[in-house]
Amino acid sequence: MNAIEINNLTKAYRLYNSPKDRLREIVSLTGKKHHHEFHALKDISLSIEKGQTVGIVGQNGSGKSTLLKVICRVLQPTTGSVYVNGRVAALLELGAGFNPEFTGRENVYINGSLMGFNRDEMDRRFPEIEAFADIGEFVDQPVKTYSSGMFVRLAFSAAINIDPEILIVDEALAVGDVLFQAKCFAKFREFKERGVTIIFVTHALDLITTHCDRALLLDHGTLVTQGSPKSVVDEYNRLMASRNGVTLAPKTKGNEDAMSQQVSASKEIEWQGLFRLNPNENRYGTQKAEILEAGIFTIENEPVQVIQRNHEYLIKVKVRHNERMPAAITAFKFTDTKGTVLCGTNTFYQNVEMGDVEDGDVILVIFKQRININPGEYLLSVGAAAFEDGEYVVCDRRFDYLSIQIVADQLHVGLFDPESTIEWARL
Repeated sequence: MNAIEINNLTKAYRLYNSPKDRLREIVSLTGKKHHHEFHALKDISLSIEKGQTVGIVGQNGSGKSTLLKVICRVLQPTTGSVYVNGRVAALLELGAGFNPEFTGRENVYINGSLMGFNRDEMDRRFPEIEAFADIGEFVDQPVKTYSSGMFVRLAFSAAINIDPEILIVDEALAVGDVLFQAKCFAKFREFKERGVTIIFVTHALDLITTHCDRALLLDHGTLVTQGSPKSVVDEYNRLMASRNGVTLAPKTKGNEDAMSQQVSASKEIEWQGLFRLNPNENRYGTQKAEILEAGIFTIENEPVQVIQRNHEYLIKVKVRHNERMPAAITAFKFTDTKGTVLCGTNTFYQNVEMGDVEDGDVILVIFKQRININPGEYLLSVGAAAFEDGEYVVCDRRFDYLSIQIVADQLHVGLFDPESTIEWARL
């Protein structure tokens, strides 16, 4: 028997332009409608087996959270049916229902009663909840005195320590400080080993490829695809790349040299819409040479922002020169979200001589790069510079130009994959 069965599920909302329209519809004698319908979910059918770990991905507004709320019976479907077989623990909005005037202990007991546990059962469970939250004597203080970190620790602990058969998580796996996050993921792995069915929504695609047996992709309330985590992440990447109706560049065929094909690229802007650029990039420079555009592509010339660790990619930077000069030194670097530089290089460091250029000349620089940064979210910065009278001058620097997400099929420690090999012997 499956843990969850969903058949032809649709969730629609009536939207009114104003409260007056709602009143007009109520009192209308002709039955005239003054609303339009918004479908958060459209005719979704799927089944989830017991013990599976399923990740759900999609853009904001795609219906992910709505689907979880319908499964948890927080929302009722407009049409269709949802069958859930097992006790559900849901981490949708941590601490929802906690009363700030009550102590942490009192809130935990109230939360337990809402889950159907009596006082004796909560007495038995409370020590484990208290130990997991690890907020010390504050457990007997009013919740309104808690820091935000203490609040989410207690709320998370109260939600997961109820022996669920089905765990549903909406963007709540990484809460609190780094040590508490490690404890949360350890609990997550424990649930998987015990055969708990897990469904979670996340924008961290590395969690999908690392932890899930299966994945779903939603877009505008529709189930686009489902299958292996890697195939769904790849489809999500394609969807994001083509969101503005831009067709992905075709793959190279036969034994043709992909790199030579790249260099013949147009001088005009040609990648607009292929990447989600950062509207808050930090840009400055003399503009004697300017970066028209940049992006990351597979070896087959497909634009990507979701990257598989330890695969080769092409980082392409297109530079236009606005006066006669030696071709600009072109650079890229990857940073984490805190601004720490992880790696990068430029044409000067690599001893690449591109000669002199004329006003209006465009040069496409392609860095062929194996990316061995471990899973996470990072930023690509690009730059163009030149030497003038022996001084290094920035022509165009574009910090945090676009974001990327790196995913992998297995767990790793730290920022980089050392590509270790292991030998062992039984002595």
